[in-house]
Amino acid sequence: MLLVMTTRTPEQTRDRILDAVERLLGDTPATQVSLSAVAAEAGVSKGGLLHHFPTKESLLAGLVRRLGERSDAQLSEAVSGGTSVSEFYLQAYDATDWQSMGLFRALVAGLRSTDGQQGEVHTAVTEVMRSWDGGLQAENDDPVQAEIIRLVGDGLYLAALLGLPQPDPDLHRQVVDRLLGREESGNSPG
Repeated sequence: MLLVMTTRTPEQTRDRILDAVERLLGDTPATQVSLSAVAAEAGVSKGGLLHHFPTKESLLAGLVRRLGERSDAQLSEAVSGGTSVSEFYLQAYDATDWQSMGLFRALVAGLRSTDGQQGEVHTAVTEVMRSWDGGLQAENDDPVQAEIIRLVGDGLYLAALLGLPQPDPDLHRQVVDRLLGREESGNSPG
């Protein structure tokens, strides 16, 4: 019998660990996910996990930062396909599609774990959110308009995460059109 040893890069191991914690957080609150459970789920030793993430807070912060990287990649792809940053930010979400919402579970886990505390997870969430603000500010000449777009997008995102009803698709389109200055005279309700 021939045994083949595979060597993983540090990035591959790190991703396996983050994938494991993401899976665990799908079913368990962050406060109940232990480093030992994450290590077992990832198929690494606890020492291997601690090499990459010395604390649970650093693990959750890593998950949030990876969320930012994934979101940035999705945004770049959308923009290269002709979508504006504002349109991307104002998209409707399908809360039943957990594959697309998986990107955001890390942020929710991170937010839950901060419990109002100023720590590494809070810093990571702030960094990710500020990077999104930067794209909206760069695209919109009016900082108030950019902030309105961010707040509306945050509301759409939060509603999807909480399983709240999403707006009627036609009304959602009208809201986006109005915010982006594409409103036609015959489109306004009432």
